[in-house]
Formats: sequence, C-alpha cells, structure tokens
Amino acid sequence: MDHDQFVKKVRVEAGLDSQVQALSAIQAVLEILREHMAGREPHHLAAQLPQGIAAFLSPLENADARGERFALDEFYERIAQKAGIDVAEAERRARAVVEVLTEAVSEGEMRDVRGHFPKEYQQLFGVSVP
Repeated sequence: MDHDQFVKKVRVEAGLDSQVQALSAIQAVLEILREHMAGREPHHLAAQLPQGIAAFLSPLENADARGERFALDEFYERIAQKAGIDVAEAERRARAVVEVLTEAVSEGEMRDVRGHFPKEYQQLFGVSVP
C-alpha cells in the first residue's frame, strides 16, 4: 500500500472530509502508539509502511526502551489532545487508522505490535475480547 492509498483509506474509514484531516489522524494515532511500544518495535512497524507514514513512528529523543504504559482511555485522550478533537472522535479515528494499518503490514508484524499492549486494547486492534 502506498502513501496516498493509506491516507485515502483512513479518510474513507473515518468518514473524514479531507486528506489533511486523515493525515492528522494518522499522525496522532501513530505517535501515541509509538509512545506505548517498547524497544525497536516502532522501527519494525515503520519498515513496512510508506515513507511519509513511517515518519510518524520515528524514535522519540531519550525514549524509554520499555515504552510508556497507559490505559486505553488515556490512549484516546492523548489522541484527542494531540489532534484537537473530542475523545469520541479520537476513538473513531484511532479505529480507522488501526484498521488500515492492519491491512498495510504483515499479520506477523501486527501480532508483534499487539503484543506491546494490554488486553484492554484488543477492541482497538479488532481482536475479539473473550
């Protein structure tokens, strides 16, 4: 999947009006995912994404190799704050970005990404919660 396809799919899935809104959603979601993931996982994920999208996963300066732990509600709150939207909209956009992300990378990579998140994130990743 190339950059334009990724952005267009997010725009359509999230019901956004423009590519600018879609890019903002992608950036916010990937940057918050990056804050949570440990070690080199953001780099591994970025390696499977188009260049303009992968840039949102670039390493944080002085990033903690263990990643930062926060609950799913806080995940959505951080996205809302970063994107200047309400939490319900942040959740909708996050689900769209993760859905497209799942299509764009290998199944094994998404399994590795999901492994960095607690069970409560299963609903974000489209995994059935038992």
